[in-house]
Amino acid sequence: MSHARREDPFLPKHEDVTGLIPRGLRISAALAWRFIVVIAALYAVVWVIGYLSVVIIPLSVALLLSALLAPAVQKLVAVRFPRGLATAIVLIAGLAVLGGLLTFVITQFSSGLPQLQKQLNDSLNQIKDWLINGAPHLRQEQIQDFINQAISFIQNNQASITTTALTTASTVGEILTGFLLTLFITIFFLSGGEGIWTFLVRGVPQRVRTRVDVAGRRGFASLVSYVRATAAVAVVDAVGIGIGLWIMGVPLVIPLATLVFLGAFIPIIGAVITGGVAVLVALVTNGFIGAVIVLAIVIGVMQLESHVLQPLLLGRAVKLHPLAVVLAITAGLVAAGIAGALLAVPLLAVLNAGVRSLLHETAPDPAEVNVLKDQAAQPNDAQPGSPTAEVPTRGEEDR
Repeated sequence: MSHARREDPFLPKHEDVTGLIPRGLRISAALAWRFIVVIAALYAVVWVIGYLSVVIIPLSVALLLSALLAPAVQKLVAVRFPRGLATAIVLIAGLAVLGGLLTFVITQFSSGLPQLQKQLNDSLNQIKDWLINGAPHLRQEQIQDFINQAISFIQNNQASITTTALTTASTVGEILTGFLLTLFITIFFLSGGEGIWTFLVRGVPQRVRTRVDVAGRRGFASLVSYVRATAAVAVVDAVGIGIGLWIMGVPLVIPLATLVFLGAFIPIIGAVITGGVAVLVALVTNGFIGAVIVLAIVIGVMQLESHVLQPLLLGRAVKLHPLAVVLAITAGLVAAGIAGALLAVPLLAVLNAGVRSLLHETAPDPAEVNVLKDQAAQPNDAQPGSPTAEVPTRGEEDR
């Protein structure tokens, strides 16, 4: 029968031709359409996240802040502080520290501004003297023509500059709205996170609910480790650049180092902006050669951060390979800009910890189940589903 089928070039319409297709082609086609479906689903998820970015970004930042502040809240709760009061104390203290750092930076820059203006005028006069009497041998008229052209350019593009200013003002308004929303979400995460997580876990089937609960808490523990490692990287950046500025005799060393510390929490762009401020101050106060040396120091510290500190510290803290950390930051930056770079590694860390917990554990660990029950019986501590609960990690490295 099969021999006759091969000899007949015209098969009946009801015949199944699947057997005539090479096996390799069938496997390739099956992989191809499944790959297309996965890519389409990922694209839809990314599109929805981008469409709801006004909510998603504050929610994600609030989760990072909760990971940073949750240990302090837990310590206060452990000494019999009510959770609401502990949340209020930690948030107020955190805002006070952040406001104090920003106030210190602004105050120091404001007090040093007259001296910087004087040094800037001296530097401009030196540059002008070098352009006239130095190698360029420019005439006074040429320099004045250049200044006039710059003024004319600003006047001719005044409408564009005004539009940009209005856009910037709108962006500032959006940032302020996002900050208030982030603060509001953080308050509820810290004070009522156990209820939120317990509600979400109830949607999971009963037979795997405990495993999902444990996986979620382990993911949050990985997020806490990520935030701590990021703070350590920021401290190293601030100390390294601060020492370099002090050696070069650049004024405002402490406020510049503080600015670098704050900017280091924003991947890539934060270090570039704050390092650029340090280079500009060095250019005004120390001249061109001093600015070049400070630029070399800033670039060296950035290279240390990008290629050593972030891969090693973050990789060890979140149990990710250094290459995965670098690729995650790069992919996040390309896909969603600064927000993507900020959230890529913590997202990868949470997924890695959660998926490993689900895949490498065929049944819930009885010891961890007992810990969950003990925590649930404590009225003042976090419930087992709380994202702020202490996470048992016994045997984590073995898995």
